[in-house]
Amino acid sequence: MKIELRQKKITALVIAFNEEKNILGCLESIKWVDEIIVVDSFSTDKTVELARNFTDKVIQRKWEGFSSQRKFSLEQAGNEWILSLDADERITDELKNSILKIIETDTTYSGFKIARRNYFLGKWIKSAFWYPDHQMRFFRKSKARMEDKLIHEGFEIDGDVGIIDGDIIHYSYSSLEDAISKINKYSSLAAKQKADKRVGVLDIFLRPLSAFITDFISRKGYKDGFHGFLVSWMNSMTTLMTYTKIWERQKGS
Repeated sequence: MKIELRQKKITALVIAFNEEKNILGCLESIKWVDEIIVVDSFSTDKTVELARNFTDKVIQRKWEGFSSQRKFSLEQAGNEWILSLDADERITDELKNSILKIIETDTTYSGFKIARRNYFLGKWIKSAFWYPDHQMRFFRKSKARMEDKLIHEGFEIDGDVGIIDGDIIHYSYSSLEDAISKINKYSSLAAKQKADKRVGVLDIFLRPLSAFITDFISRKGYKDGFHGFLVSWMNSMTTLMTYTKIWERQKGS
């Protein structure tokens, strides 16, 4: 059934799984929108219970990957303008005000990229390309489609794209344990996505080293001190795990 879109209203989309530590902050920052849709992957904590304090549109759906969950959430939206967030993100007042101004104008843009303010172990990381880290997060539903990717997926937009004032705040890694867990998870997805890439021993040795040097030196990770070192090291470890897992797949084939 085709949904009749309300043109001057906003739907916020959030995908979540076991996010009881983050979901309240996320939804509190977007409670002013006209519709909130949370797609939960059968959380075992209080994520669903907490989310229902803000919206009755909490849908539980089996996890089928980032792209699939986001595409499904988009299909549920009843408004033309979409604001897409993860549960560990929230928006600033400046961004809220910018969004409200946009929908009251006759803008010709189909979507807007938003700067993302990434935090690592409590520190806002401004180097190593972690800021402004523009993301396509505010757009017209009728002009959007979801990329079919396992990782680093995003919305593709038909039409002109602008950049909006204000930031998304992203609390990406709360602890080193969390970071290491995500390195393992994301490197597995990246290895699967790049499964047809041929990898040799030199790749496993040189690519992580290159990733560290690029982030810490070329992209000036050193400006964020020890946190910048850790961010650069983390990217290096993700690269190492990704290429080692691709190599492992090749050996098993």
